[in-house]
This record gives sequence, C-alpha cells and structure tokens, in this order.
Amino acid sequence: MSPILKVQNLTTVFPTRTGDFVAVDDVSFELEPGKTLCVVGESGSGKSVTARSILQIVEKPGRITGGRILLDRGGKVVDLAALAPRGREIRDVRGKDIAMIFQEPMSSLSPVHTIGTQIGESLRIHFGTPRAERRKRVIELLRQVEIPNPDTAIDRYTFEYSGGMRQRAMIAMALACNPRILIADEPTTALDVTTQAEILDLIARLQREHDMAVMFITHDMGVVAEIADDVLVMYRGVVKERGPVARIFHAPEDSYTRMLIGSVTRLEHRAEGLENRAVPAAAPLLTVSGLTKRFGDVAAIQDVALTLNDGETLGIVGESGSGKTTIGRCLLRIHEPDAGRIDFRRADGSVVDIATADRSELKSVRREMRMIFQDPVNSLNPRKTIAQIIAEPLNLSGFGSARQVDERTADLMRQVGLPPEWRERFPHALSGGQRQRIGIARAIAVKPRLIVADEATSALDVSLRSQMLDLLVQLQEELGLSFIFISHDMSVIRYICDRVAVMYRGRIVEAGPTDRVINAPEHPYTRALLSAIPHPDPQARRIHKRFRYDPEKAPA
Repeated sequence: MSPILKVQNLTTVFPTRTGDFVAVDDVSFELEPGKTLCVVGESGSGKSVTARSILQIVEKPGRITGGRILLDRGGKVVDLAALAPRGREIRDVRGKDIAMIFQEPMSSLSPVHTIGTQIGESLRIHFGTPRAERRKRVIELLRQVEIPNPDTAIDRYTFEYSGGMRQRAMIAMALACNPRILIADEPTTALDVTTQAEILDLIARLQREHDMAVMFITHDMGVVAEIADDVLVMYRGVVKERGPVARIFHAPEDSYTRMLIGSVTRLEHRAEGLENRAVPAAAPLLTVSGLTKRFGDVAAIQDVALTLNDGETLGIVGESGSGKTTIGRCLLRIHEPDAGRIDFRRADGSVVDIATADRSELKSVRREMRMIFQDPVNSLNPRKTIAQIIAEPLNLSGFGSARQVDERTADLMRQVGLPPEWRERFPHALSGGQRQRIGIARAIAVKPRLIVADEATSALDVSLRSQMLDLLVQLQEELGLSFIFISHDMSVIRYICDRVAVMYRGRIVEAGPTDRVINAPEHPYTRALLSAIPHPDPQARRIHKRFRYDPEKAPA
C-alpha cells in the first residue's frame, strides 16, 4: 500500500543566543492508510516538534530548515514543508487532510465557547456547512466518540466535561472533516488506565471505520506495545531506531530502545529487594476510622478506614474522582475532615488525633508527616532557588544556623541524586525528574516518619518513573520511612507497595496485601483496573479484551 505521507530528512531548529538548537534532526518516516506509527521517546526527544512541523504549527521562533513533507492529496503530491505557515494552502490541509489531538485538552479547548461550537468550526471553515446541518453532524460525532446524551452535551462548556470526556471531544473535533491522517500527541498521558484504555479503543475503532493513518506520540512503551504497527524511537531530535513493533520489542538494536522497554517491563514485577519483605506488625503508626469529607452535596470520601505500620508502604489506588487525593490531604489536615478519626502515633509513643488536633499540635505533627505533590512544576516556588525551597521546612522547624542549614541542604541534594553545586539554580532550569527530586528532598528534610506521596511519579517519563520509585525505596531503607502512596497506576502500586487499598467513588472497595489483590482480586472494579494496564508485549495484547466494571452489578 502506498504511503499517504512521506517525511524525508526533516530538520527543525530553534534559534538561541548561542546558536541554533536542533530539535528535529534529519528525521524520516512514512504513514500508511489504516496503520499506526508510534513515535516514542522521553520528554525533549523531539516527538511533538516533529508532529507540529508536519502541520507547520511550530512555535516561533522555531522553523523548518531542511527536508520534505510529502502529502498525497488524491494523486497530487504537496510538499507541506515548502508552504507558508500562515498561508491558505496549509490552512486548507489542517483539519481537512491531517487532524491533530493535543496532549492537554484544557489548554486546547476554549473555555468561553460551547463544545458544539468548537467542533463545528472546522466544518464551517472547510465546507461552509449551514448551522442546522452542522449541529446534526456534531451530535453524530459526539455519539461516535461515545459521549453520553450528545443532544444536550453539545451545548455544554469545557469545564462541564470530565478529563476523559474532554479528550473525546478533542477526538470528535479532529474527526469532523473525515481526515485521512490523525496525529495524536500524548492523548492519554494525564488519564487513568481505564479511561486511557477506552480512548485507545475509540481511536482504533475510528481508524478502522475511516481507514485513517495514525501517528501516535507517546513516552509509554506499554501503550506502544498495545496499539502500534510500526515504531519510531527518538532521542534528542534524532531517530535511534525504527521498524515493526514486534521486532522493536523482541529484537531491539539500540541501547536507548532497550532502556525504554526495560523501564516498563520492570514495573511488571515487585521492586528488587522487596519481593519477600515482611513488615513487622508492631503498634500501627497511623489508624484511620470513619473518615468522611464532603464538598457541598458531594461525599468525596465516605467512612474510610485504614491502618499503616512502621516501615510499611500502603498504596491507595483508583481513578480520578475516587477520593484518593482527598484522603491524603485530610491526613495532613490540608482539608478539614467532616467526620472520623486520624490517630497518629508520634515518635515519643503518644497518639494524637490529627482530625481534632489544635494548631500548635498540628504544626508539631507535620514535622513527622510530610507530602510529595503530583506536579513538581506547580508545587515549587519559581522565585526561590533550589536551596531556599529545600531549606524552607528546616528554617520553619528552627533547625540551626545558616551554615548548618546550608550543609543539611547539600546533604539532602546528594541523597536524592542532585549535585549540591546546583543550590543556586531555579526550578525552571531543571527537568521534570530533577524537580521531583527537589520535592522529595524537601519532604525528607526534617526527618519525617511518614510521607504521603500523591501521584508522585505520574507526571514523569517511564524511565524516570522507575528511577524515582527506586529512590523512594532506597530512602525508606535508609531513613526508616513509612509511605502512603497514592496512584491511579496499578503497575506502580505493584512495584513499591506492601499493601493496597482500592477506591471507587469515595469508598474503599478492596484492601489487602499487594500480591493478593493483584493476583487474586475479589472486587470487579479491581479486576477492571488490572485488566486496563497496557502489557509491554505486542504479541500478547490485552487491553482491547479487558474486563469492564459495571457498578450496577457491584457487590453490596
């Protein structure tokens, strides 16, 4: 079958004060009808810039400086690289021949226009479709992407849609003009595994129906194994390897490809050294009973009960909206609980109920309980240096002199694998993984006994994710820490946690030792979560045959 699109020796650069930064360096590949090419690599590898170059939407001052992008438009071949970025010819291609789904729907969808207006815009621009006909077509598109009640959903705004529904709306928008090529840029990165599996199913079904070529950009080799026909591996703007998905996974030639595959296959098992770990059953460090938190009429968590022992890692897993983060924030009284007890056994043996502790007692307890937040960008003050960020809890606790604080800060940086010489740098100068290490250093600064890690690795590339989990295991051994690890990813929970509690709609539906819950789940929702994890073997694809949870049939 002849390709629809041929990218030949594409080079895209960004001018800087010190010369041109080459973001895409001599990249070549082809897209064929009905086939999926997965472009894979870590952040900064040039995947998204490659996709944006195809549509001539590279952010200024970036520009294409070499190569050709040959699009077959029904027998007429057009070199997209030679078209003016703001010209009529390339605008006619965007949405009509080649459509793109962006990574973050909240920044791609307008907050002031209804979903229906936004989806119908391309029909108006490309075909001049009348309003009544446009509405009919948009409702049909919403139905195709399985958005409930499309007749009313068409008139809603972006903020009224969940994360998964927003991504579906983006897909509907991309499909409005029946494009022959769909570029999907990390469309499932911020989604739960079950929602991710639904979106992958949806794209595959629509691809079959419309015989589209799909270029799917991701950093997750598990997703690649589940959906790819061919794979293009990128690193720092250069193609390291390309070929059929089975060959890439079972006979990779490049060491970088082997590292990416190894990072995801490692999460198929327990972390090294934890396989047979037995946590001593001493007096519990933390006992939670009857914990309830409401926001207006909605019960975010209801009647939650948990226990955590010294040196143990307890995982709390579930989809977005299940109440995981609310539990974590209630444990540190960032949110005020409406009911229940949070009994924490302090270092001196006394037990304090955090739910009712006064301000001074709470301040004291928070030296023994710390939190690592999900987003390392938003949880670090951009106006403070790394040293100031890490030293903040030390200064608040009256740690010692300025020199002692500086020495402790340097030690903490070494402990989390950062050079102490970086103390005067600002967060923006560091990568996502390095910023998360700062968050970890800040959390362990005052030698806490318990750390609540809220999706601490979900914003990271898969290789950084396993590094960060190994770091937490190492720190736990060195410092005698206990962890409550909040995640939507069962593979992460399996890797690091001793026990796990599974949450659904504010309640714990199953809890127990991780091995038992993973290998013999009792609740159907747990089975659904497990079956939605992408399997890093293209010869054993499973998420398209996964188990679906029906709440109506859930056990009482």
